[in-house]
Amino acid sequence: MPNITEILINTFQTLINQFITFVPKLIGAVVILGIGILVAKAVAAVVGKVLKQIGFDRIGDKLNEVDLIRQLQTEIKLSEILSKVLYYFILLVFITAATETLGVAAITGMVLSLVNFIPKLLAAAIMLQVGVLIADALKKAVVSLCQTFKVESGRLLGTIVFSFFLIITIISALGQAGINTELLESSFNLLIGGIIFAFAVGYGIASRDVMANLLSSFYSKNRYKEGQTVQIDGVKGTILSIDNTSITLQTGETTTVFPLQTLQSKKVEVF
Repeated sequence: MPNITEILINTFQTLINQFITFVPKLIGAVVILGIGILVAKAVAAVVGKVLKQIGFDRIGDKLNEVDLIRQLQTEIKLSEILSKVLYYFILLVFITAATETLGVAAITGMVLSLVNFIPKLLAAAIMLQVGVLIADALKKAVVSLCQTFKVESGRLLGTIVFSFFLIITIISALGQAGINTELLESSFNLLIGGIIFAFAVGYGIASRDVMANLLSSFYSKNRYKEGQTVQIDGVKGTILSIDNTSITLQTGETTTVFPLQTLQSKKVEVF
């Protein structure tokens, strides 16, 4: 039979030895972590003040003017965001040192992966910020161009351009952060292809008559002139004007407008 008393004494002695060995490591890790918190707070505060003084928040003010961010009812201050990121980055570096002191390899590896991820995350955030500014600039340019040419759906087109470029920017930013975006890219490509196909079919069907009138104008403009008396589909009158899609007749006290394709499909008499 084993000696129970001796086994208990050896086990208890081993636990005491491990505890005596672990306590200095724990104290050292706590000291390192405390120093890290103080250093991180100090550096973050200094960097935040310096960024505010050099006007770094002006970039954030431009982001706050974007309609999407304005609708979220949030205010972006880049100096505070960057100082917070720097704070956690420095803190994670000291946490890595503390876990190495404790000798816990699993926690050390996890913290190291977070430390390596922060620069990628920062680069992705910068890419996203620049992408949002470019998307908003493109939207304003499209809206302004549509207003110049008096296109009523300019704001809708601007929103579509903004959304399209923003999605591309988000996918690129996720890729920069090290996230696999193959599924997102393939889904986005299928979505864009479906939208373009649907738009092409819908626009083709909707503009069928318009295109017929435009084609008719090439054949009819040289054959008919303003001031001529004609009879179109039983309606007699004098030609007042011919544009790219229609012909206007003075029929007594009223005017009658025919689409130009009528000149190709109906009987026309010239007097």
